[in-house]
Amino acid sequence: MKLNKYLYSQLTHMFYPIFFALFFITSIIFLVKIASLTSVITLSFSELFLLYSYNLPSIIFYTLPFTFFLSLIITLAKLSNEYELAVITSFGLNPIKILKIFMPLTIILTLLLLVLSVGLMPKTKYLSKEFIELKKKEASFNIKASEFGQKFGDWLIYIENQNDNQYENLKLFKNDEKMNQFIVSNKAVLINKDGNLSFKLMDGKVFITKENEVTQINFESMYINDNLASKDKGMFTTTYDFWENQLSNNRDIDDFNLYVLMSIFPLISSFLIISFGYFNPRYEKNRAVMKSIVAIVIYYAVVMIIKDKMALHALYFIPIMWIIGSYYYYSNTIKKEY
Repeated sequence: MKLNKYLYSQLTHMFYPIFFALFFITSIIFLVKIASLTSVITLSFSELFLLYSYNLPSIIFYTLPFTFFLSLIITLAKLSNEYELAVITSFGLNPIKILKIFMPLTIILTLLLLVLSVGLMPKTKYLSKEFIELKKKEASFNIKASEFGQKFGDWLIYIENQNDNQYENLKLFKNDEKMNQFIVSNKAVLINKDGNLSFKLMDGKVFITKENEVTQINFESMYINDNLASKDKGMFTTTYDFWENQLSNNRDIDDFNLYVLMSIFPLISSFLIISFGYFNPRYEKNRAVMKSIVAIVIYYAVVMIIKDKMALHALYFIPIMWIIGSYYYYSNTIKKEY
């Protein structure tokens, strides 16, 4: 249908400029946040880009719902301002029928946002956190040669010479209630595998003391491990397993509510879209953008206030109340005239 194509083309002309403007602003905010990490860890350009790519789903998620909502309203407002909606309405297409034309696209966008937020963002956040923790652990491990009082996990360590991750003449000591352990090694190599640091000791001796007993062990190579990974980090398997575990343990409920409620915002705001977009330019001023921003702020504030207090009940309470309020506004404004 030519009318459908025309309306979609008008929406496209509005959508892309708004989306790229908001996407650029949001990207700058996230880049500043990432750049602030350089005060704690050292990041190369490729690592900076990697962290940015992990944040791309979040950037799109926080940009897309409001962009689509604004674009639809501005598109309808532009058509109203140029009397095109009046002509379209005269041919028997009331606001509800116009809304139905955009409904398939709105549903597709809602599903895309749900996949992006509920499905993809937990994984990318996990990868980002894991990467930052790894870099912090690399930065925190800074053993220097010829210095006393340094530690590698539970071991006190002293090194005579160091060349990058190659070490010479190591002495390690560990004391506990049952025994004392003392290791001497001529050479060692530091190995970092997925955040798990270990020393490969070569050509050395181990001395173990228990009460009045001393044991000596000669070795050609030996590994001492020290897992510096966070103990409460956990492993990410699938999105379903992640949310099942989190929600069953009453964790991240507020995040889950936020993801779902923000994803469905354009869909449940359909009556507001036609209410703000329709107006008679002869008698009314174009306040579509101002009304849209007020609606976005109110919705976001309601979600932020209620999502913690009502737990998962917010997933049906807020949409129902928002739809009822939107339809009441539509019934008392646009429905009477069109």
